[in-house]
Amino acid sequence: MSTAIKAAVIGGERQVYLTGCAPVPADAISMAQAREALPSLRPLPLGLAPSFGFGDRIGLATPGHVAALEGAGGEILPIFAQQSIREMARTGRTPQQVMDDATFGVLLAGFSGRAGADADHLKTAEDVDRTAAAGFTFFTLDPSEHVDPRADDYGEAELRVRFDRIRAEADWIGRYQGRTVPLATGTRIEFSEETCMRAAVKYGRALRHALELAAHIDRLMTQRGAPYEVELSVDETPQPTTLAEHWIIAEQWREAGRRLVSLAPRYVGDFEKGVDYKGDLAAFERSLADHAVIAAELGPYKLSLHSGSDKLSIYPAFARLTGGRCHVKTAGTSYLEALRVVSRHEPSLFRRIIGFARERYDTDRATYHVSATLESAPPAEAVSDDRKLESLYLERWEDVSPGRGFTAPGRQILHCTFGSVLNHPELGPAVRGVLEAHPETYREVLAEHFARHLEALNDGLKGARRG
Repeated sequence: MSTAIKAAVIGGERQVYLTGCAPVPADAISMAQAREALPSLRPLPLGLAPSFGFGDRIGLATPGHVAALEGAGGEILPIFAQQSIREMARTGRTPQQVMDDATFGVLLAGFSGRAGADADHLKTAEDVDRTAAAGFTFFTLDPSEHVDPRADDYGEAELRVRFDRIRAEADWIGRYQGRTVPLATGTRIEFSEETCMRAAVKYGRALRHALELAAHIDRLMTQRGAPYEVELSVDETPQPTTLAEHWIIAEQWREAGRRLVSLAPRYVGDFEKGVDYKGDLAAFERSLADHAVIAAELGPYKLSLHSGSDKLSIYPAFARLTGGRCHVKTAGTSYLEALRVVSRHEPSLFRRIIGFARERYDTDRATYHVSATLESAPPAEAVSDDRKLESLYLERWEDVSPGRGFTAPGRQILHCTFGSVLNHPELGPAVRGVLEAHPETYREVLAEHFARHLEALNDGLKGARRG
């Protein structure tokens, strides 16, 4: 990092030293000036290189993310500025604040490598416009509101009724019926009439909406003369994305003249927040290998793993079977590590947060895939030992065999209620105050936590290179 531009926290205030100038507050203007003066601060498209998204819901985690990345080594490229539109709404942040917080963190940590910026889970053209104006370069499209999540459950009569309603939006269906596509894995994709109708009912409208958003991005970024890349997310459904659905989506995307850098299908198994993968690892690997062949043949593009936090058991296979063309996205796990800092330095505050989170959990969990109940974790007042309370509410996962399953009820309760806590007039500022008072603790716990993630991915990348 150039010594001409530096960042520091002086008297609790963020300051930036621009070339030849006295320190100034690290606001939107000075961060924009820093990015203009120092090209390494500008987010770039990362292409097909293996990449990892470090979500940051508070805006103070980037130094810890950098420490984890540098400590793990390897070839994984980072995305530091990453937050979904939904998360921004829940935390009261703007796209510009997310970008500027990441920029300041990169400066503070002295990171000078290549990095991207993910405008996550975009649903509308307005979402695109706001994030593009802030300098994001990676646009994750989320057409989930146009997906029919019950498509796999309809009987034949209901399926035909539903298909007739969207027939005009899926005029491609006749080109697939009766086709058979052999994959290099030995799997054959059979496009029966029913398979094609279910794909159309499930994803037809979502595909059209996503292509319209992609066209908007292309026009906007071309006008700006700015490089960009697009990821498509179709993972927010209760049933897995079938191979036929993946093939149709990717082929239709390509024939529309659009290029994907990555695609996030709904994989087999369970991807609950805050815990490791739930499901049959062998089945996951078989399915993933088939999806990876499709991504190579119809792209190439990366496969993306959303809800990637803490899914360490599948990381090596994910990196290996994709041949390193993979992207992993995390978000809430950095917030949970922030609460670990609170638990160690202000245990009474941690207890208050647990109590408030338990009050909010049944409401806030509505948009998250979790299995924890309030009865599965004790209230804070029932646990006298502060370190035990931290363990009960923040340890990442626990094997509950027989069968393969994981539970972390306290962790999931805290995960889902981040917005309520951070927007609380007392608790939100108090959490931030603890992190600002103890930045080294936050950096250390993040570095340790994410080192596990990155090392597991690096193991898989080594396997991919050997293969």
